[in-house]
Amino acid sequence: MTESNNPSALRSQREITEALLSLMEKHPYSEITVKQIILEARLARKTFYRNFTSKDDVLLSLMRSILRKYFEIVDSTRSDVLSAVFETAEENRQFLLLLDKNDMLHLTLKCMNEYLPLLRREKLTALNPFTKYFEGADPEYLMALNIGAVWNVISLWIHRGMEDDPEKVRETVERYLYRLAGK
Repeated sequence: MTESNNPSALRSQREITEALLSLMEKHPYSEITVKQIILEARLARKTFYRNFTSKDDVLLSLMRSILRKYFEIVDSTRSDVLSAVFETAEENRQFLLLLDKNDMLHLTLKCMNEYLPLLRREKLTALNPFTKYFEGADPEYLMALNIGAVWNVISLWIHRGMEDDPEKVRETVERYLYRLAGK
């Protein structure tokens, strides 16, 4: 995706993303074409390609945006990280369920593995709750551990239709972590 703060470009990006999600409600992702997205969004082909390279780029752009917002929440407060994970997932319920429906949830793991370490390197602040835990250790391994664990929990929750109470899932994970810590 082409990064821009231009209001017109941002509006076009939002319309293209919404068009793709709308089409994913009705059709398998593999059958959706850029032409259909353009028609759904009522935009010119050149507008699509001025903002995105492909329909996959639209999805990855949305995932990066979601991860950036999540990272900013975690990095700017001492809030409960697990709660932030579930809140972020709840806010993006439709998108996550569409990815699962299209057997594409694995893309979230790929995006998390690529994008969260980059955000950590570029934007980490002292307020981030992981800062003290990463000190003196190889942060890449710890990031991989955290991302894999979170992704698997969230992935299972999504596969179950996000029907389980997120607070109960969070409490289960938290109890397990306390046991691991010997508490």
